[in-house]
Amino acid sequence: MGFYGKGTYTDHHMAKKAQTPPKSFEDALTELEEILSRIESGQTPLEESLVQYERGNFLIQHCRGVLNSAEKHIEMLNKNAPLPVGDEPAAGEQV
Repeated sequence: MGFYGKGTYTDHHMAKKAQTPPKSFEDALTELEEILSRIESGQTPLEESLVQYERGNFLIQHCRGVLNSAEKHIEMLNKNAPLPVGDEPAAGEQV
């Protein structure tokens, strides 16, 4: 049962529902800003704040995954990219 024996937040969220990922990184950031604004306003009921908090955590993890993937992709590109002409390392300099 939920808070105080009522069918509320915990009844509906005990089995975590699959969250829908945002369409883009930018959409995730926009949604996070909206969630933060709603929660900080103090006008959102507690149960809805908990739902929004859960969604926000999902979005944060999603964004971290996107950023980690982008960072790995950039590292791979930098490893495989040839040095531009004229940027060869000087004698004794390591790459």
